[in-house]
Amino acid sequence: MPDQSRIYLDHAATTPVIPPARAAMAEAMAHWANPSSPHREGRAARFALEDARSRIAAALNWDGEVILTSGASEAIALGLRGTAAAASAVEHDAVLAVAGPDRLPVGTGGQVHVSAITDNARFAIQSVNNETGVIQPMAEIAGAVRDVGGIFFADCSQSAGKLRLPDADMIAVSAHKFGGPPGMGALLVRNLGLLSPTGGQEQGYRRGTENLPAAIGFAAALEAGFAWMEDAVRLRKILEDAVVESGGIVVASESNRLATIGSYRMPGVAASSQLINFDMAGIAVSAGSACSSGTLKTSHVLGAMGWDDKSASEVIRVSFGATTNDVAITRSIEVWRSISVRAKAT
Repeated sequence: MPDQSRIYLDHAATTPVIPPARAAMAEAMAHWANPSSPHREGRAARFALEDARSRIAAALNWDGEVILTSGASEAIALGLRGTAAAASAVEHDAVLAVAGPDRLPVGTGGQVHVSAITDNARFAIQSVNNETGVIQPMAEIAGAVRDVGGIFFADCSQSAGKLRLPDADMIAVSAHKFGGPPGMGALLVRNLGLLSPTGGQEQGYRRGTENLPAAIGFAAALEAGFAWMEDAVRLRKILEDAVVESGGIVVASESNRLATIGSYRMPGVAASSQLINFDMAGIAVSAGSACSSGTLKTSHVLGAMGWDDKSASEVIRVSFGATTNDVAITRSIEVWRSISVRAKAT
């Protein structure tokens, strides 16, 4: 069991499975048959799976195909594999690993230069950045891609359910970012002809036994809604006002940002030191830079936005979820101020 005394502010990494999704999955465990089996039990499981698929599409207001996957990373790989798509410079590593070498630049506020969309090709651009919360101008981007006859792939891992889906040809979503089960996601596709069939399940576009309980939990999490988002706006403003008052810097403060993610620089204090201090104080946050092979590597997102290595290495990320409350923010402000004061005193 998790320590109830701790404060969890790393919801952009993963958020707890919400009670309606847990209950739906527990009930779905009774459907233990393989949905691909032809017998009566298998057919019943298939019916339940297709019902979940329809519910997911309805909750997302999506009228295209829904390919269920093990998460957003698999959805990204299925949609971009072998396409040499041009990706924005601030994409998640899962996109950069399979996209082509071309990068669309971003400004200091983290938004893509739409004028760079000039070729008749595929383009991979996230809806919301996972480190900064910056929202891309997806309607403008979609229009630019259409104007050059391109194909638009949108990574909506952080925004699905929280923002309206963009007008894209393919969209990756992840259940564990909004209270659904981990290990479950989907690739939303307008035209299956954009994909390369591999045989197996999901109309022949992926292999592996369908995860029926997780699919049902995915649907239940989406249907539970996001009424708590309004409170996230208020709580993040309280935190950011205190950060600025204490001498901190809000990353991309002038940009349109999703309320659930904020990145903050504490000048003079390395992110690694901040993480340790927050963790010791019972608060889970994450860094604005990633650890690779045991070496602290500067965030490519902040680098693309023009941040120098030293400044970027002093950035942490705080992300909010349905369970975030005033107590968590008040305590986080206290810890932030304590770390900052000690640093200034040394």
